[in-house]
Parts: sequence; structure tokens; C-alpha cells
Amino acid sequence: MSTSTTTQTTAEPATAQARGFALYVGIDEAKAAEAGISLPELVERLRAVVGELVPGAQTHATVAIAPAGAGGRDIDVVRAALHEPGLARQRAEAEPAPRRRTGVVIDISRKRVVLDGDTAPLTFTEFELLQFLVLREGRAVERQEIISGVWRDAPAEEIPNARTIDVHIRRLRAKLGDYEDIVRTVRGAGYRFDRHADVSIRLAATPSPDLF
Repeated sequence: MSTSTTTQTTAEPATAQARGFALYVGIDEAKAAEAGISLPELVERLRAVVGELVPGAQTHATVAIAPAGAGGRDIDVVRAALHEPGLARQRAEAEPAPRRRTGVVIDISRKRVVLDGDTAPLTFTEFELLQFLVLREGRAVERQEIISGVWRDAPAEEIPNARTIDVHIRRLRAKLGDYEDIVRTVRGAGYRFDRHADVSIRLAATPSPDLF
């Protein structure tokens, strides 16, 4: 039987005294069934153990109900569903500070893209594809034009087809993260680069041979 339990004590004033405890068990009906037991039977067995160890001890059991498919560890879903005191504060303390958004820098001179201060892990081809669209800002570029431009010097066996361009664009957008919409799909026409207020472009000192 797979269960997950946590034990936690909190500092209390000197005049306070412990009156009991809550034990959270993270297990769903399917896991219980795999172990040959049902949740009601498991609850009753645990209550019986308490009764044997401390006759007269009062017990109360409740089942944590969560939306189907709720993600995360079972025990964490249970704690949230039962509104464990202090859980929200613990989560807030554990969460990293919000990421500071500084925008996008497309540095053509250094062939790199910086997203909120971090360099995006673009491959050479992905950068060339983005650059091709950037240098034609605001215009819908057909897939065949992209192939002829970005792969103009590639061997015949490495030249992609129109459907492969869509795959390259999806990978590029995935690496742009929150700024993926700077590369837009123009239905029936191709793709277009749209500059936002938080996007800056640094061109090379000399004109790019790709700009015509």
C-alpha cells in the first residue's frame, strides 16, 4: 500500500496544550484497491489501532475530495482539499520570486536572443529563421520564400519542405516562451514577425546580406 504522511508541529504559547493531531494520508481509491483494501476499510483499521493504543480516544475521519485529474502529490492534494492551516503560507514561502520582465532583445550583430535577461537556447537554424522574419518585419512571408532564403546554401538533401517549416516555427516559438506571439501565423499566407513595445532589435554595424 502506497501512502504518504507528514508530521508537523508548530510553536504554541506556553499556556497552550496539545489536544490531538491530524494525520493526512495521501492515497486514492485506485491505489487502495491495488493493495487489496478500500478507503473505508483503511479508515476503520486506523481508527481501531488508535482505540487499541488509547482506549477512549475520540477520532474523526473525513475524505478529501478533489477535482478529477488534480495534479501534484496525493498528500499535497489532500492537505489543500482539507484546507490545512498554514498551507497557503508555506506554499507562498516556497515559491520563487516573480520573474522580472525586461522584454526581448534580438541581437542580430551577435546572433542571439535575450528573454528577460537570459539568452534563449536557439540553434543556428532557429536564429536564422527568426532573423529572416525580423528583417521582413510586418510582412507575411510564405513558406517557400523562407525555404529559399534560410536554406539557400544548404545541400539538396537538407532542404525542408513546407510542412517541415511549420515544425521549425513551433520549436522556435517554444523557445521564445512568453514572447512566442512575436512570430505570428498568417492563415493562408505564411508567417510574420510583429514587434511589440517590449521588443528591441540590434542590427549589425554593416548591412546584413539577408536584407534586400
